[in-house]
Amino acid sequence: MRVAVVTTHPIQYQVPWLRLLSAREDVDLQVHFAMIPDAVEQGREFGVAFAWDVPLLDGYSYRVLENRARHPSLTEFAGCDTPEIGQVLREGRYDAVIVNGWGTKMALQTLWACRRSGIPCIVRGEANGLRPRAAWKRSLHALLLKQYSAFLTIGHNNRDYYLKLGVPASRLFDTPYCVDNRRFSDAADAWRREQGVLALRDRFGLGRDKATFVFSGKFVEKKRPQDIVLAARRLIEQGFDGFQVLLVGDGPMAGELRELAAELPVRFAGFLNQSEITAAYAASDCLLLPSESGETWGLVVNEAMACGLPAIVSDLVGSARNLIEPGKTGDVFACGDVETLAASIRRYAAEPGRFAEMGVLARKQVHSDYNFDRVVEGVLAALSFVERKSS
Repeated sequence: MRVAVVTTHPIQYQVPWLRLLSAREDVDLQVHFAMIPDAVEQGREFGVAFAWDVPLLDGYSYRVLENRARHPSLTEFAGCDTPEIGQVLREGRYDAVIVNGWGTKMALQTLWACRRSGIPCIVRGEANGLRPRAAWKRSLHALLLKQYSAFLTIGHNNRDYYLKLGVPASRLFDTPYCVDNRRFSDAADAWRREQGVLALRDRFGLGRDKATFVFSGKFVEKKRPQDIVLAARRLIEQGFDGFQVLLVGDGPMAGELRELAAELPVRFAGFLNQSEITAAYAASDCLLLPSESGETWGLVVNEAMACGLPAIVSDLVGSARNLIEPGKTGDVFACGDVETLAASIRRYAAEPGRFAEMGVLARKQVHSDYNFDRVVEGVLAALSFVERKSS
């Protein structure tokens, strides 16, 4: 089959399955991007300009379309505007098109082009139903979803959302959200083996003998990093100091967080690229992710688990239903409930031996069930489905 993938830009979590799909003899794959972002655009929400330090453009065929947006951007709906996509898809004589979501102008241009040309359009989106939406918005969304030929689901909440909006189960194909588990696991193990956990904690200004909790992500409102700092303050006020926190990242809340964390056992690592983040995971015992419903999945949970860490996450993190089995691979608390978050930190910090046990289970889970082979398996099933429907 001739297959086109349309997405805004090269995404580090997406590229590995594009390579696997491209390597197959039964698929002729062409990827279409709206832009290759420069360091400033790539780091806009991170608060620091950067380029990913892992290769993102090799192993598959791609094309960069003309982006006619007045202000090209990855964070604005109109920031990726590629009206030529219709002509490109027609001339490419594609049997199917896979589009990444529907939240950009480019994504909707792709859907309309497919509808006009009679090309099956398969979507992989992140909507999960955890974010409150007005009834009229859900109705419009249901109408939009009727336009797609098949859906690549990323997890339980995502699948349930489609079902509730009337998408037939026969059109849903599991492609679990995942990261390059082997790369993360091997890198974290190498840090532990070659430098040791204690030396890594020294590197980040951490104490050597305290339970270490890590947050990794943008310092933005939807991720609620302030809840971690507030929980740390509660614990110190209660006289418990057997823990420490490493905040990895940057963003608009950085200054506020540093003020809030003054005199607390909280350290800031700044932004760490892909080759460095595993050092932070290797130095830590458990991931914290207190995000609200805007965290449609939370791939840092996959990253941490691949590195052998359990995770404590809020109930509005999209991956909670898939990845967290309370007491085994981590724990779940009500979003915004700082008291419960503090209690979870205290409970697990008081039993440091549990981190390793839970981390083993977490690593095993993501390696076996959340990997790129399963993504490709789901993509191939979706392609087979639309091929049968078209014949």
